[in-house]
Amino acid sequence: MSKYSKFKGTGVALVTPFLKDGSIDFNGLGKVIDHVIKGEVEYVVSLGTTGETPTLSKEEKKSLIKYTVEKTDKRVPVVVGVGGNNTREVMDTFKQYDLNGVDAILSVSPYYNKPSQRGIIEHYKAIAGVSPLPIIIYNVPGRTSSNINAETTLQLAHEVKNIFAVKEASGNFDQIMKIIKYKPKDFLVISGDDLITLPVIASGGDGVISVIANAFPGEFSEMVRCALAGNYTMGQKLHYKIDEFIRLIFADGSPAGVKFLLEKMKICSSYVRLPLVNVNAQVEKSLSEQLKAFMK
Repeated sequence: MSKYSKFKGTGVALVTPFLKDGSIDFNGLGKVIDHVIKGEVEYVVSLGTTGETPTLSKEEKKSLIKYTVEKTDKRVPVVVGVGGNNTREVMDTFKQYDLNGVDAILSVSPYYNKPSQRGIIEHYKAIAGVSPLPIIIYNVPGRTSSNINAETTLQLAHEVKNIFAVKEASGNFDQIMKIIKYKPKDFLVISGDDLITLPVIASGGDGVISVIANAFPGEFSEMVRCALAGNYTMGQKLHYKIDEFIRLIFADGSPAGVKFLLEKMKICSSYVRLPLVNVNAQVEKSLSEQLKAFMK
């Protein structure tokens, strides 16, 4: 068994709950963590996109890492997002964060700069050279405006010892399948899109880092386990039980949609930080109706 097998299955990109005054609601975060662990997810991810990381100060990020590690209390592995478009700053961040109790790093591809594929390779080699923990590459061209192509991911997978996985959110199945086909045996391909997790696993993928699992960890993580076990009949049933929620939570901005669900479920508030805003009235109505039907 690979030492990275603990990252097969469902990881949850944790939301960062806020109070009305905009400060971090650590009590609410604790409820979210307990909720997803009770739902039997395989691991949690702090400081991802869903955690509204661009709006957090460095001190807030340090506090969130510390609280998440303590609250999780080794019940599941913890992954922390450390990435950016300034390679040297990312490298320096590893020295500034207390990563005791953290199991791996999720590092987004450089955004805004639009680096070449050679630049992306050199960026990841540089941060991997100083990272105290194994790294998951995060490819999300819809946010970074820069795709990591299959050849680049495969080169990093084969050449850089402590890069052990990619979170693929390109939505490009040709690219995803090429990575799966030619990757090293123990290299993990993780879906970055909830809605296509089932077909990614059917193609040979290893799981997902999920947004919807904040709200429905039990159903979603069981769907993933069924798919990984080859039980696609049950996997499809669970997928179609929550697929409409997945569409709706992204209909007017993420993580505002899933935070609205969490508020309706009395787990944490739906406050977000500017420039994000809460979902519009129509999405609220649709999510409320969907949740009411789901609970019957």
